[in-house]
Amino acid sequence: MNEIAKTIERMDPESALKEVGQALKTIFPSVSEESRGEFLLELVGESQADKVSSLVHL
Repeated sequence: MNEIAKTIERMDPESALKEVGQALKTIFPSVSEESRGEFLLELVGESQADKVSSLVHL
């Protein structure tokens, strides 16, 4: 487990979420829109309909 994950494990869940959110606000502007989208899909999960609709764009 990496150091960030270890630190988050020791935190209260609400505090961890707040801190991760602040970190993402710093990171997101530095990465591509595609990377942000992939991250968010991985985070919330991708429905079967989303998978099919993404194939349509290929």
